[in-house]
This record gives sequence, C-alpha cells and structure tokens, in this order.
Amino acid sequence: MPEFKKLKNNMHAISIVDEYLEHARVMIFCNGGKEIIYTSSADWMVRNIDHRVEAAVPILDPGIKQELKDIIQIQLSDNVKARILDNELLNNYVPFAGKKKIRSQVETYNYLFEKVKS
Repeated sequence: MPEFKKLKNNMHAISIVDEYLEHARVMIFCNGGKEIIYTSSADWMVRNIDHRVEAAVPILDPGIKQELKDIIQIQLSDNVKARILDNELLNNYVPFAGKKKIRSQVETYNYLFEKVKS
C-alpha cells in the first residue's frame, strides 16, 4: 500500500481481541510537544464518520489525561492478545519471546484496582 509509505514509521497500530469487547476511542496527538488528548463517541470507521453524527471532546483534566495515557500504554504493551496491523494485512500476533507476558485486559483491571485501593 504505497499511499501509507510516509506514515509507516510514524504509526503503530494493534488490534486486541480478548474476553471483553472494548474499543479505545482515545486519540493522543503529540502536537510538537503540546499534547492534546481527545475521546470520541465512535471509532473512526466509515459507517460512523460518514453516516452518523459523532463527537470528539478534548480531555482537559490532568489526572484523567494521565489515566488514559497509562491505559493506552498498557494496551500498546500487550503481547498476548494483540495483533500488529500492518500494510500487508498479515495481523500477526505481537511477539513476546523472552518477555513478561502482558495481557492488557488483565493489566488494565489490575491498574484500576490499585487506583481504587489507594
């Protein structure tokens, strides 16, 4: 897919299919050091963007921003259920050779449980 060649080194996309259905509707833009985080009412699929009215809102609270970034980082670290979305559409599992296994749904639960305990 040559149309994505210039983005190939700037994007990292994974798909996680696990026990619970979830769709991360969080967008983090580094924005030259002025990070902006949005959450939206729908994932960016044609059926949602072209045929419905959807909304995205900026997250302004620093604590909520950090929590969202932490959870996204947990998801990006998944090496049990995550598959790499690439230009070849191979959808291979993220390799975990020799690394600690990280299953993001379990780790997200543990993260939130620890926050509630504190």
